[in-house]
Amino acid sequence: MNIEEIENNEAENTNDNEQIDIISEEEIREYIDSSKESAGCKQTEHLKADEEKEIVFGEQFAHPYYDEDPDVGKNKFTPSIMLTRGCINVPQSYIPVNKLELDRNSKLSIHDWMSNIKPPFVENNFDCVEVRFKNSKKDFFRLPEGLEITEGDVVAVEGYPGHDIGIVTLIGELCRVQMKRKKVNPEADTIKKLYRRAKAADIEKWIQSIEREDKTLFKTRDIINKLNLDMKINDVEYQGDNTKAIFYYTADDRVDFRQLIKLLADEFRVRIEMKQIGARQEASRLGGIGTCGRELCCSCWLNTFNSVSTQVARVQQIFSNPQKLAGQCGKLKCCLNFEYDVYLDELKSFPEIGVPIFTKKGKANYIKTNVFRRVMWYIYEGSSDFIMLSVDDVKKLINMNKKRQPIDNLEAYQIKAEPKTNPNI
Repeated sequence: MNIEEIENNEAENTNDNEQIDIISEEEIREYIDSSKESAGCKQTEHLKADEEKEIVFGEQFAHPYYDEDPDVGKNKFTPSIMLTRGCINVPQSYIPVNKLELDRNSKLSIHDWMSNIKPPFVENNFDCVEVRFKNSKKDFFRLPEGLEITEGDVVAVEGYPGHDIGIVTLIGELCRVQMKRKKVNPEADTIKKLYRRAKAADIEKWIQSIEREDKTLFKTRDIINKLNLDMKINDVEYQGDNTKAIFYYTADDRVDFRQLIKLLADEFRVRIEMKQIGARQEASRLGGIGTCGRELCCSCWLNTFNSVSTQVARVQQIFSNPQKLAGQCGKLKCCLNFEYDVYLDELKSFPEIGVPIFTKKGKANYIKTNVFRRVMWYIYEGSSDFIMLSVDDVKKLINMNKKRQPIDNLEAYQIKAEPKTNPNI
């Protein structure tokens, strides 16, 4: 390549460099700022779109406790007034209530364990039935001749005065067994009569009386507060014909409620009956959830209330806070009696509780017992170290004390606790 060609190439390169635009620093900054603004606008547009989607999604699933949405509306829950009678839907005349519905919703429901047993041959079937009323209230009634009744029938029974409405829960031989269990004589003249199956007019008046119960309860509590009576109204039950109301109350002392009865009779225009119940009966009628997380035993299956003493808790080695041992009724929990007999039988093989052991090292006092592991703990006077001994060794040591045989120490009989495999436990 000669010199002229080189000069021509350099001239072309210089022409190309002159065509390139050089961008200044200020222009670069302006470009970056403008790009950020455009990106921010796009991002806000996306956020607004997402928010609109969330709003639409929320409108489709409105929360029942939030304000009512004009398009979707508010979810409403209407409790059934028939739950206190053991069913959900309003019964119809001459149509029995479903057995499964009664078992699911009624308190103290009964399982017919004799359904698969062939009944004995008798000329006349058992003429008494069990009828359920509000909550756990039940009673026995005698059938008229020629009337066939099945479980779940809504019936009209004898009341005082007038008649009451209830649902049949037991018939036949199972009712005979229940009456024998509750020590009710089927031949007694005191058993009330069952009139007939409830008619449509009877059920309509029955529903009207049930609807009055809650309002009557709250109104009665206001009247009691004005009279300054030391009593608590727990429940109100209207008779099926709407002519009588039973007021269940609890009180620590005797209460003079003659003035209260006059005011209630003038207010509600029905016959007034006051019935005092105990704290356990109150919990049974009203129901609730226990500390175990399940429904109260007294409201779902337990119908006999045996006394529970603090000795029951001591035998089971339960030394907790007395408030934790109390149930919803304020008394000691009935479930403390469930395993009491098992503990008594097992403790018969244990030595006498509280007997000290004398050794050359000193006197060892009894501390506690573990019935399941069959071990007992002792501690020397003036020491803070617990010594775990087996039941057989404790018996042996106590017998040695009775025979005045010397015992060096308890460490020779001590059971060493097994170390925990997981230190976090």
